[in-house]
Amino acid sequence: MVNSCLSRLVRQQAEKYGDKVALKYRDYTTATWIPVTWNGFADLVDKTARAFVKLGVEVQENVGVFSQNKPECLYVDFGAFKDRIVTVPLYATSSEAQVHYIVEDAGIRFLFVGEQYQYDVAYRVQGLCRSLKKIIIFDPEVKRAEGDNNSIYFSDFLQMGEKEECQPEVDKRVSESSLDDLANILYTSGTTGDSKGVMLHHSNYDVAFKGHNARLTNLGENDVVMNFLPFTHIFERAWSYYCLYKGCMLCINLRPQDIQKTIKEVRPTAMCSVPRFWEKVYAGVQEKINETTGLKKSLMLDALRVGREHNITYLMNGKTPPSLLHMKYKFYEKTIYSLLKKTIGIENGNFFPTAGAAIPEKVAEFVHSVGINMIAGYGLTESTATVSCEWIGDFRLGAVGRVLDGVEVRIGENNEIQLRGGTITKGYYKKEAITQQAFTEDGWFRTGDAGYMKDGFLYLTDRIKDLFKTSNGKYIAPQAIETKLVVDRYIDQVTIIADQRKFVSALIVPEYSQVEKFAQEHHIAFGSRKELLENPQIIELFRLRIDTLQQEFAHYEQVKRFTLLPEPFSMERGELTNTLKLKRAVVARNYKDIIDKMYEENVG
Repeated sequence: MVNSCLSRLVRQQAEKYGDKVALKYRDYTTATWIPVTWNGFADLVDKTARAFVKLGVEVQENVGVFSQNKPECLYVDFGAFKDRIVTVPLYATSSEAQVHYIVEDAGIRFLFVGEQYQYDVAYRVQGLCRSLKKIIIFDPEVKRAEGDNNSIYFSDFLQMGEKEECQPEVDKRVSESSLDDLANILYTSGTTGDSKGVMLHHSNYDVAFKGHNARLTNLGENDVVMNFLPFTHIFERAWSYYCLYKGCMLCINLRPQDIQKTIKEVRPTAMCSVPRFWEKVYAGVQEKINETTGLKKSLMLDALRVGREHNITYLMNGKTPPSLLHMKYKFYEKTIYSLLKKTIGIENGNFFPTAGAAIPEKVAEFVHSVGINMIAGYGLTESTATVSCEWIGDFRLGAVGRVLDGVEVRIGENNEIQLRGGTITKGYYKKEAITQQAFTEDGWFRTGDAGYMKDGFLYLTDRIKDLFKTSNGKYIAPQAIETKLVVDRYIDQVTIIADQRKFVSALIVPEYSQVEKFAQEHHIAFGSRKELLENPQIIELFRLRIDTLQQEFAHYEQVKRFTLLPEPFSMERGELTNTLKLKRAVVARNYKDIIDKMYEENVG
């Protein structure tokens, strides 16, 4: 029997690194980053493991963690792994109904919560759940409900593990830990229907680590890694576990909206993110170029041209750049590129994994042109994150890299990407029928994503389930159009409407600050945001920009009508998942009247 490496990982790293800093988290009262050494981390994990035993948590029992990113999430995870306990993370923004469903489905007796919102939701859910026995609160500032004598604070929980009396049981469990043990159940937020609990075993992580070792060759103990995406998301979770396994320092970002501030405080060498982060960087640079004039503007445009030619035309295609071009590139590297990186907070950057959605080609081209090592990848919760990824100097625009060691990919019916290998889930928790449907008869996992292989690189084309069929019988891939439009600096969110309709239309959430700025510059008076977005000059502005961006699409794929929305899509109205993916069915329902109005008479 092979023991799980996760059950021993933190203590082994402490023996190697001692008082070197393993974690940092931001204290918002002092605006400083508090370090936690490897020794301190390991001691807290050991106390957590003993407290679990004292509490009576059984081998392979499910415990819930309902919190934003906090170091306590990692203490609970690795303490649980020592005890062969399964952790079930819940998104910090989950609604009462979502929490109730997951707690009941996973039979959770003990639920850890982060701040006041999570406690309040959990406390209300406790009254409705048969299984939930105790809430354990990370943040000492949380005010418990009147009459709640059952919930305890994390400090009280740790106190239960102070004494060594439970250590023999912890040691026994560690020695009996196995790669066959279940590690996590990750509930996918689901753009359709109920959440499904993806089961990830210790063996899945073990194979994933080995596959990444062969690809991410220069990640190590000198790297400073910013945790920006929620730990609940498999991308950040698997990446963070792997970074700890490699001896990196993790800097835990509590509030996603603070990332532009915290990234400048930490100045990380690595950070995994979604394309939206880089889209905003790209839009910001485009805005800066538009505001600049004269020689400065010429230099900025030339820097982008030189970078594109040097890194994409030549290096990406395995060619050596001419010496004059290389000299120019080196000049811009020391001036314009380095200033840009410093402004973002990534001048120490090693590489930046990016996945979770399609990366607009203009954004990828820009990022590579200025010498930022964005590593595009593709993966799912069901594949323990990475299926494929690029590497420094080994990329193709529009591709999602080469397939990782330990994963097999084949292209099935309807060009579906299908997977097999040690990182693939064994199935969905307590959902045998859905598990069976998710695999082909010969054992390959169906991703639902369409794509193809070319020259060793994997390319995605669309979500098979997301393909729209117009009433004229034409198939539309909405994500391809949305990815094209969202790079525009005036567009924040967009959703394409086409299914069973005569033509393509769009609901657009503008970048309101940019539209208001345009209105001021063009002396357009408005009393409200709604009034501004209905102004003919503003509508014409968007029409011209959309027509320019969609030129490459066939006539039947192009957006004929659009509506500018005065409010963004939101999680509160059920329009976005916890990972900010759009729930198309909910949007179609919530905006039915607006959508129907766009189709009242035929256009074009």
